[in-house]
Amino acid sequence: MNNIDEIVAQLKFDDKGLLTAVAQDHKTGEILMLAHMNEESFRKTIESGEAVYWSRSRKKIWHKGEESGNVQKIKELLVDCDGDAVVMKIEQVGDAACHTGNRSCFFRRLENGTLVDVGVKIFDPDKVYKKS
Repeated sequence: MNNIDEIVAQLKFDDKGLLTAVAQDHKTGEILMLAHMNEESFRKTIESGEAVYWSRSRKKIWHKGEESGNVQKIKELLVDCDGDAVVMKIEQVGDAACHTGNRSCFFRRLENGTLVDVGVKIFDPDKVYKKS
C-alpha cells in the first residue's frame, strides 16, 4: 500500500462516492469554491499538485483550469474530523476560481432579503469557454 492508498483508506466518500472539497486562497483565507471529488479526482489532485474535481453536472473528472487556464495549485490539504470533506489551501492561477469569471464562486451576498452581486469579474466566460 502506498501513501495515497493509506490516505484514501481514511476517507469517507458518500453514497455517490463523493467528498466535499473547499478551495481556499492560501494567502488571504478567502473561500473561492466548493466542489466535489471522487476517489479518482482526489488521487489525481495528490499526484498532480493541482485541484482535480468530479463534475456532478457533466459526470466526469474535471481538472480545474483545463479550459480557462485558471488552475489551482495545492499549497496545503486538510481533511476534516469525519474524513468526508477536505479544504485545499490553494494558489489560484489566473485569479479567477469561478466559471462565471468571478474571483470567487461566492459572489452574491444576502442584503435586506435580496441577493446582491458583490463579485469581482476577472474574465468574460463567453470568451473563455468552448460552447458545447
